[in-house]
Amino acid sequence: MKDVLIVDDEPAMRAALEANFHRRGWRVRAAAGVSEALVKFRREPSRLVVTDMRMPDGDGLQVMQAVRTCAPETQVILLTAYGSVPDAVQAIREGACDYLQKPVAFEDLEAAAERFIEAHPERPGSDTPFEGVCVSSAFQRVIAQAGKVAQTDADVLIQAESGTGKELLARLIHNASPRSRGPFIAVNCAAVPENLLESELFGHVRGAFTGASANKPGKFELANGGTLLLDEIGEMALNLQPKLLRALQERRIDRLGDTRSMPVDVRVIATTNRPLKEQVAAGEFRADLYYRLNVVPLTIPPLRERPEDILPLAEFFLQKYRGGQAQRFEISPEFAAQLTAHPWPGNVRELENVVRRAMALANGPLLEAQALEAPPPKRSEAAVLAAKPGLTLQEMERQLLERTLEATGGNRTRAAELMGVSLRTVRNKIREYGLPARSTT
Repeated sequence: MKDVLIVDDEPAMRAALEANFHRRGWRVRAAAGVSEALVKFRREPSRLVVTDMRMPDGDGLQVMQAVRTCAPETQVILLTAYGSVPDAVQAIREGACDYLQKPVAFEDLEAAAERFIEAHPERPGSDTPFEGVCVSSAFQRVIAQAGKVAQTDADVLIQAESGTGKELLARLIHNASPRSRGPFIAVNCAAVPENLLESELFGHVRGAFTGASANKPGKFELANGGTLLLDEIGEMALNLQPKLLRALQERRIDRLGDTRSMPVDVRVIATTNRPLKEQVAAGEFRADLYYRLNVVPLTIPPLRERPEDILPLAEFFLQKYRGGQAQRFEISPEFAAQLTAHPWPGNVRELENVVRRAMALANGPLLEAQALEAPPPKRSEAAVLAAKPGLTLQEMERQLLERTLEATGGNRTRAAELMGVSLRTVRNKIREYGLPARSTT
């Protein structure tokens, strides 16, 4: 749904914009000044804000700054009867997507609004919410740090457990940065086969290898002028890490098969669900690459360490998945106590799934306590040795992997966490022992 918040102290102008947007199919709300606009926006964010520049209780730049602090993906169009080049330059520098001078033809305003909608399609799915939902001081510290680093061009390393919202934090940094109008490109280093990752990152020219029938740009090239997210960087093969290090240091890349290097203007954000420092100590990750990535380290606390966020998140998911249903769900006191006491090994992603399941199985508007899946226990190698004397180390390893995969429902990422090894190791061992390839990773 296209939605817009109009902010203008002139009743006639406000009514005209409201009527025109509404006639073109937009959901419209209006405010007569800065204070009213911020109250309405904080209560219900909009994808687009159209605001007058000069108002009795403030100006459009104040509206824009407050709006983008609350919701970095919201775009702002500024209108003014006092147009000047310095005002326009300041507005664009501070994040406005457009700046129009009154009197403005509605067709021009609508064209600017439509350009925003096309360039920033609403993303369905299960993004983990941050602003206005997660209230814990531990999480707010992370958001504050992210806001500060967003204004710089420094590379960032986000370390956190699976399901905490690492990619969403990376998007928040991008959207709050001067690069927000550039592309945000993500690549999952654990999902791309090792032999294809180099081409995926750096691209290739025609004839570089068998099957390379045309030039192909890599993720670095596609992210030029914006941000590149290297998700699960700890899974990158050691032999590819020196080339990544060179790209980070020199901001130049070499397409596979090309004899010329290419400059790129990219900010890199890397994420990992395992401490990279431990991988460096184990010889699984280059120390020089680790220190190059770790310019600004951010750590998202797991949900079990911020229980005050559990119920606000649950309420958020209730609203998110209610959709067009007329029925309003409520969490019973017993269910609330159960949610608060659960350790949430799968973090916010697990909580989201539990709320969706409770809504799907509910017999009425009140969501009652239900059976929550207990986290699979960690099995130490000593426990396996005690339980299975006489087995070879290889057979014990196979059985441990098999049982851990069974306990996690085939989730390789979770199995790797429980066993204290990398996801790549789990994948290699599954192939080595001929275990079923089923995965919910």
